Amino acid sequence: MAAAELYSKFARVWLPDAAEVWKSAEVVRDYTPGDQTLSLQLEDGTLLEHKLQAKDLPPLRNPDILLIYTYCGIVLVAINPYESLPIYEADIINAYSGQNMGDMDPHIFAVAEEAYKQMARVERNQSIIVSGESGAGKTVSAKYAMRYFATVSSTSGEATVEERVLASNPIMEAFGNAKTTRNDNSSRFGKYIEIGFDKKHCITGANMRTYLLEKSRVVFQASEERNYHIFYQLCASSHLPEFKNFKLGSADDFHYTNQGQNLVIEGVNDAEEMTNTREAFLLLGIDVAHQMAIYQILAALLHLSNVEIKEESTDRSTIVPKNAHLKVFSELLGVSCEEMTHWLCHRKLKTTTETYIKSLSKINATNGRDALAKHIYARLFNWIVDNVNNMLKSTAKQHSFIGVLDIYGFETFDINSFEQFCINYANEKLQQQFNLHVFKLEQEEYMREEIPWTLIDFYDNQPCINLIEAKLGILDLLDEECKMPKGSDDTWAQKMYNTFKKEIPHFEKPRLSNTAFIIHHFADKVEYQCVGFLEKNKDTVNEEQINVLKKSQFGILLKLFEHDEIETSTTKRQSRLGQKETKKTVGLQFRQSLHLLMDTLNATTPHYVRCIKPNDHKAPFTLEPFRAVQQLRACGILETVRISAAGFPSRWTYQEFFVRYRVLLKQKDILPDFKQTCKNLLEKCIQDKNKYQFGKNKIFFRAGQVAFLEKLRSDKLRLACVRIQKTIRCWLARKKYLRMRKAAIIIQKHVRSYQARCYVMFLRSTRAALIIQRSVRMWLQRKRYLQIRSAAITIQCYLRAYMARMIYYKLIYERTAVIIQKQVRGWLVRTRYKRTLAAVVLLQSCVRRMKAKTELTKLKAEARSVEHFKKLNVGMENKIMQLQHKINEQCSGEDTSFRKRKQNKEFENLRRSEEEARAKAETVPSLLEKLSFLHEELENTQKEKKLTEEEAKLYMDRTQKVVEELNMKNEKLTKENTDLQNLILEQAQKLAENNANFGDKKQFEMDLSEERSRYQSLLSEHLELEERHRDLKENINDMSEPKLTHKRNDSYYSSHSSEFSQSLGSTDAEDNASQPENESTVDLPLMLKLQRRVKELELEKQSLSYQLENREETVQLVEEERTAGRTELDLETLKRQELEYENKKLKQDLNELRRSLTGENLDLVPPAPGSKPYSVLLDQLTSSTEELEMRKEEVLLLRSHMVRQEALKHKELMEEQERQDKMIRKLRKQLKFYMKKVEEMEASFQLKERASTITPQAIHVNITRKEKEYQGMLKYKQGDETKLLKNLVTDLKPRGVAVNLIPGLPAYIIFMCLRYADNVNNDQRVTALLNTTISSIKGVIKKKGSDFEVVSFWLSNTCRLLHCFKQYSGEQMYTEKNTPKQNDHCLSNFELSEYQQVFEDLSIQIYRQFIKCMEDIMQSLIVSSMLEHENMQGVLGSKPTGLRKKSSSFPEDGTASVDALLQRLSLFFSTMSQHGMDPPLIRQVVRQLFYIICAITLNHLLLRKDMCSWSKGLQIRYNVWQLEEWLTEKNMSDSGAKEMLEPLVQAAQLLQIKKKTDADAQAICNMCTELTPAQIVKILTLYTPVIEFEERVSTTFIDTIKNLLKDRDKSPTLMMDTKKIFNVTIHFTASSVAFDTIQIPSSLNLSFLTRI
Repeated sequence: MAAAELYSKFARVWLPDAAEVWKSAEVVRDYTPGDQTLSLQLEDGTLLEHKLQAKDLPPLRNPDILLIYTYCGIVLVAINPYESLPIYEADIINAYSGQNMGDMDPHIFAVAEEAYKQMARVERNQSIIVSGESGAGKTVSAKYAMRYFATVSSTSGEATVEERVLASNPIMEAFGNAKTTRNDNSSRFGKYIEIGFDKKHCITGANMRTYLLEKSRVVFQASEERNYHIFYQLCASSHLPEFKNFKLGSADDFHYTNQGQNLVIEGVNDAEEMTNTREAFLLLGIDVAHQMAIYQILAALLHLSNVEIKEESTDRSTIVPKNAHLKVFSELLGVSCEEMTHWLCHRKLKTTTETYIKSLSKINATNGRDALAKHIYARLFNWIVDNVNNMLKSTAKQHSFIGVLDIYGFETFDINSFEQFCINYANEKLQQQFNLHVFKLEQEEYMREEIPWTLIDFYDNQPCINLIEAKLGILDLLDEECKMPKGSDDTWAQKMYNTFKKEIPHFEKPRLSNTAFIIHHFADKVEYQCVGFLEKNKDTVNEEQINVLKKSQFGILLKLFEHDEIETSTTKRQSRLGQKETKKTVGLQFRQSLHLLMDTLNATTPHYVRCIKPNDHKAPFTLEPFRAVQQLRACGILETVRISAAGFPSRWTYQEFFVRYRVLLKQKDILPDFKQTCKNLLEKCIQDKNKYQFGKNKIFFRAGQVAFLEKLRSDKLRLACVRIQKTIRCWLARKKYLRMRKAAIIIQKHVRSYQARCYVMFLRSTRAALIIQRSVRMWLQRKRYLQIRSAAITIQCYLRAYMARMIYYKLIYERTAVIIQKQVRGWLVRTRYKRTLAAVVLLQSCVRRMKAKTELTKLKAEARSVEHFKKLNVGMENKIMQLQHKINEQCSGEDTSFRKRKQNKEFENLRRSEEEARAKAETVPSLLEKLSFLHEELENTQKEKKLTEEEAKLYMDRTQKVVEELNMKNEKLTKENTDLQNLILEQAQKLAENNANFGDKKQFEMDLSEERSRYQSLLSEHLELEERHRDLKENINDMSEPKLTHKRNDSYYSSHSSEFSQSLGSTDAEDNASQPENESTVDLPLMLKLQRRVKELELEKQSLSYQLENREETVQLVEEERTAGRTELDLETLKRQELEYENKKLKQDLNELRRSLTGENLDLVPPAPGSKPYSVLLDQLTSSTEELEMRKEEVLLLRSHMVRQEALKHKELMEEQERQDKMIRKLRKQLKFYMKKVEEMEASFQLKERASTITPQAIHVNITRKEKEYQGMLKYKQGDETKLLKNLVTDLKPRGVAVNLIPGLPAYIIFMCLRYADNVNNDQRVTALLNTTISSIKGVIKKKGSDFEVVSFWLSNTCRLLHCFKQYSGEQMYTEKNTPKQNDHCLSNFELSEYQQVFEDLSIQIYRQFIKCMEDIMQSLIVSSMLEHENMQGVLGSKPTGLRKKSSSFPEDGTASVDALLQRLSLFFSTMSQHGMDPPLIRQVVRQLFYIICAITLNHLLLRKDMCSWSKGLQIRYNVWQLEEWLTEKNMSDSGAKEMLEPLVQAAQLLQIKKKTDADAQAICNMCTELTPAQIVKILTLYTPVIEFEERVSTTFIDTIKNLLKDRDKSPTLMMDTKKIFNVTIHFTASSVAFDTIQIPSSLNLSFLTRI
């Protein structure tokens, strides 16, 4: 009833067909109950009336898109596509990891994930059983399952275990797989691999069990088949040097490899496969020596195949002597060639009494040779399996395992032998196990839910198994016949005919053969030929040939037969004990191993993969329905479908059913009990209660009932939609009517008001015309008057200003002339006076010298003559006689006594004079000697004077030149300062004059920045010249002090003490010239000059303040006519320039005070504390300090105000503020330092006064400590590199460095150490430091590669270190932006261009690790936030019909949103910015992250059917918009990240666009330019309507899209490469940080480094 309504027009159905099994058709007319036929149209356009028998409607058809995987219950059906598909990469594995089986498309990875998940949750061992025909793809499916386990359970610590497990596959394929007519890589043995896991579900090891190797293929291959792959790989690699001794050639040269006449597999390179096999051996731990031994044995088998046996008679054969191939065989295996030749043609027979040797016929000898080859190969195969198992074992304890069974499928050929019999027997056992498990599970669920159920019978193949393995079965009869002395294949066949012909229905004898039998297997009837059964079951080989091999010295060959020796010793021991010697047959061994396999599978939870071979021609993507149905029937899939159809194939939990179909209920019908509500709904909707059953937790439905409920639900929604449409259309129509009515009223109102306004305007215009005429006339007259008045005032203003300027210029000129005249006249007078004085002194000295010479000559002449003394005596006698005569004349008139006394006195005086003259005459020779000595001394003194005068003259000339140079520089600085002030005035005038052009703001900013740069250049040049001036003055003082022997007077000091006191030097010199040399120790003239200079500075400051106030007034006047912003900025700029000029002057005064304190004149002692000069000096210093503090506060206030105004537009002002702050801090430090010096001087003078009584002559000298000037290098000892990098790299925590210190500090420290190594020219230090740095950074990245902050921090520092290499390399292209100080820091001895490349490579390596780290962090957020989270609940409230729930890493209510993703991106961005990463590199990182987001989101969209809907496309576009908004917020719009999201945007648009007509198809092709054709087709295929108003995409439309896209040159891959990393370019970014300013924090523990 309900299902009949689904057969409406355009519904698709399947029709049974005898040839094609099924034909697809489409309903062309709606079906109504009671119709006898159904109108259909086939795919070729044929119309058909399909007759309905007993109202049996044909089955509905699924979409006809060919998929290689599908589910049938718990069975995965896999179709071999015969072509490589890109659906097995690591991205697909990651997509299926952690997902439920029904959430993703059917896949072998889904089955593997289910097994892995059940093992982890239930803690029960699992098995994956892969079965199917030969060529169906069993081996490949098993291989992919093993790869999945190795990928999802791998850990970073033990990755080699997984690699070894996967490496066993190429080895086993090389030795156990071969090309057959049905399969190019057919497994000729069965294997069961147990992959062991520990408690953490990581692989610990593996073990492999093999079954029934097809040994006959070693010696025989049918047409178009090949031997095992390893033989052809060995022959293809025979040209290699290591294989030369094997003497191999082409595979066509050997009998064992050329029988199939098809030596090459299309698309397979045997030489490359040989390389893969050898690499797999090495990975498993089998060394090269053992590998070469294996290849040596294989080469010996190939040579053995070419040993030609000739027939001598019917029962005798022989081998040609010196057979080349037999000789090579013997040499390779190390056996005797003669013995092997003998035993290949003879055999030893033993009887009870004797032993004799029998010759063999050619046929028997050939069979014996082949048996030997098969035996050796089987032993070698088992030995390789044992070694592989040993290598896969692990010491860790195995907690659980997952087994993967890859065994041969059901086989039937034209001639079936013993191998096919064993293979089909194994498939019977596996099919029985499958039936018991699958059908039992289906019926157990019904019992568990306690619903009424009658058990359904299903096919049981136990009778067929009993026929083979039961007592007196086929295998028992075969073993019994093998024990018979004369047993043969014919007698064994007769025994089977007699035993099974009438009793067993599964056994049948062919009509035309007595040496064959037929068994009815579960899949098909198979006829087996009895020929060769006994020989293959016995597996006999000539023991003497084995004994010859055991005598070999080839070690590995002896290991192959160790097992034989153990069995031989056991047999002998049994024979001694009286037991009968027995050897297990091949059938018995196979039966026992098969029973062991069944026990293992029954002890685990099985998962089934049925591989289907689509055709027998190996054509890709070609399905033959008949062959496919035949295989589905053979493997029990159709039986599974039958049971599911007889039962309840559809089931819902009560919660899911209520959520899905609550739309069919009314609000009053909803009860608190969901179960009762669901029952009421079903009773209301479905009348037949047999169509459903209520279980404990689920509701079970018969086939077609869910479709009927969906139909009711869609009808309900359709009616609701019609009602909504009706209401909305009514609302739209009424809204339109009301809007039109309102518009008409408004138009009427406005028209009427317009007419009234027009009339009023006419009246007003008439009245206004009169008023305007009156006002205009008045305005014209007033304008003319004001023009005349303004012109008069302007003329007066200019005239008065001109006259005032003339008077001012005249006064200045006269005053300047007077000053110049005064100075010149004073200088001329002083010059004339000095010249006259020097001439007078010179003349006096010359005259006195001449007189002294004359006198000296006379004295010398008198001293030489004796007459002189006589004349003296004669004169004396005459004088005495005259005196006596005079006394006599006087005494005549006086008293005689009185005369006498007087005469006596005169006499005594004369006598005394005579004695003195005589004494003087005696001293004349000594005086003459003294005089000659003094003369010589005088000459020496004159020579010294001349030399001193010459030296003084030279020194004065040099000093005069230096002073002139300094004066010129000072004049230049003064001129520049004056120009700067004039420029400021000109700017103020230009601001007033160019008021009309103020509108162009951008041009003003350019002019302002240009003026600022010019000012900064002038300021820097001024500071540099000032520094040079100070250095030259100190050099002059140092030169002058040790050379002059006399003290410098005050006039000389005053003329050179300060650059600001030159005008006062001449007057001070005159005042100080008269002072004595030993004047007071206090430099009073200097103090007076400093006082005068301070007063002049105060006056200049007042004048500047007055000028500043005047300019502020003028600026305020101008401000009324301009905008407020520009005037304030200009005013503040002028203030800043003037204040900085004042600050510079105060610094110069401070330098003068510092020179006076530190004692530039070493001949003068600093003033004593408490003295008047000291107090004056201290007052001046205090006032200067206060003045400087005031200036600094003004500068700070002004600068802070400017920063608040222009913080966003003028970042240069911020930098200027920082520089000024640094200067202020430096000046404060200097002030504190000099204040401390003053205190020290006070303390020192107090000590001096105390110690003056003891050491009065001691002089206290203060030594000023100069500030250290660092060179930007860090000194370290050789051998400290490891300690340095351990503290700086290994143990450093990035969080503290990024927050508290400057970005890139470790890079700067390392480069400063490198500069020291370069400075000392030690290449060993440079190499050791760089290599240790590289290894340390690599170690940190390797150890903490998953820590995002660590990787980001070291990426930033590595790039910064690379930039330092370039910036300080000296190359012009990198030093253009360097400061002169930075250019001084360039490397001088070493050229590190090679290390630049090394560090660039290291940066790229860290960048790739950085991207990988961020990808791992974001992996869990992207899918949940971009696809699963629903921000727009009103639009995305529904899900597609019939899809299973998804199990994700987030709970249903806690799905990660886009906000979480954006927060993570913001965290990444802020961390990179904190670490100082270069902006171009950040843009590249953001671009890479957005590509990863796009790739992962698009890949999951292509794999999930529930995400391909219109509403999900809208959600994706909303999420992408949020990402683009984030880019705009972070100023990353130009990074190229937005273009990376283009494929995802186009995929979302594809989900929303109309998909019906050819025009729509063309629009899709034009729109989706970034999507590949495979992606477009996949999205259209997976498109699932959320509600019934949407339609699925038709097959015709998809075909149209394919035709339009077939010429598009795009990659055929379906998935985007999420591991792709774009090429990174590390752009050079210069650093402005100077090395001499870097301080090393103590937290880094780098105290062993020393700043130089």
